[in-house]
Amino acid sequence: MRKIRKFKASDLLIGLVFTLLFLSLGVVFTINFRPLYYLDVKLLNIPEISGYSKDMIIENYKALIDYSSPFYKGNLSFPSLDASPSGIQHFKEVKDIFMAFYGIGALSLISALGIIIYKLRKRDYSYLLVSSITAIVLPVITGLLLAIDFDKSFVIFHKIFFNNDYWIFDPITDPVINILPSTFFLHCAILITAFILLGSLTLYLGHLYQKKHSGIKYRKIPDIKI
Repeated sequence: MRKIRKFKASDLLIGLVFTLLFLSLGVVFTINFRPLYYLDVKLLNIPEISGYSKDMIIENYKALIDYSSPFYKGNLSFPSLDASPSGIQHFKEVKDIFMAFYGIGALSLISALGIIIYKLRKRDYSYLLVSSITAIVLPVITGLLLAIDFDKSFVIFHKIFFNNDYWIFDPITDPVINILPSTFFLHCAILITAFILLGSLTLYLGHLYQKKHSGIKYRKIPDIKI
């Protein structure tokens, strides 16, 4: 009798855990991957566009990223750029979002490790395929939105996560916006998406490996097999 696959609710929940893990780790990695910005300083001609020297741009960017760290205590202060109270408040709210991703990353990592250990003991690897499929949904949706209209997606993102318009910077009162072009944020989104795709691919390769080399535990009911 022909066998078909069955996905249990627990598999989808496990998939959600791994999706949150890959997303949060992708965000944390991208925040701290400073070479991406250093490369964009050159590729996007930020010194020429902003009118600031490369050294000045880098030192102010470093100050912003240092402030975004969970280990930084104190207020944001740019070494050589002015900042309005609303601009400072926006970056505080951005940091709060980053802190949430750090927390989600830690919790999902602990959960994922617990799931892996439990499943290894049970010799049940069926969650790998389901989690791989679940994790790939987010980057696919993100990729479509970016491809259709990045600028509009960027605006929608800010309206969802912020309940004010402090993110609309005036270059005169908050000149830091001159060294943070929207294309840089597009590159950040691409890097995060790539991170999630890599996580999904890792799970899928794990599924293929276990399917080929291990005695995978199957869940069986009449006409159903996974």
